[in-house]
Amino acid sequence: MSLSHLTDSLFLAIYPDEAAASRIHDEAARIRIEHKLRTPPIPAHRLHITLHYLGAFAGLPADVIGQARAAASSIETPAFDLQLDRLETFASRRPKRPLVIAGDPTEACSAFVDTLDKALQTAGIFVKSHPRFIPHVTLLYDEHRIARRSIEPIKWTVREFALVRSLLGRSQHIVLARWPLTS
Repeated sequence: MSLSHLTDSLFLAIYPDEAAASRIHDEAARIRIEHKLRTPPIPAHRLHITLHYLGAFAGLPADVIGQARAAASSIETPAFDLQLDRLETFASRRPKRPLVIAGDPTEACSAFVDTLDKALQTAGIFVKSHPRFIPHVTLLYDEHRIARRSIEPIKWTVREFALVRSLLGRSQHIVLARWPLTS
């Protein structure tokens, strides 16, 4: 299948709460001005932390959606706190690199990601192994590289995660399902 036929991608994600999303977006706008970046920040409603990228597809694959729903529904993990406290540009083969805010995962965050990995594998979804999950939110993509530096921490309690459909090339995300974490 050629890449031109791909219309959708699917991923599992954490969304920041409204206050954290607003702070993240404000930080992106400030950094954009400070460094004279050309690309606008990602809108606050699209800011997220990708937990697992499930792939790009021609249309919506009912089997993958079913497997992801089954895996996500099996998760019984408590809500956990997350903190993003540094700014950095991630490496990329593309000219425009992702500028992100990131943080170190807490034990609870790492346990959640490990549990989700296992549930996805049990449901039949291939999980690409990562040496270490780094929670991060992409602010924008730009050619300019910004050296890693600390920022005022942005914190929130993760209370749910979501299955998200991205319409390729249209900068549009549609949440297909949400699952609460236990309180």
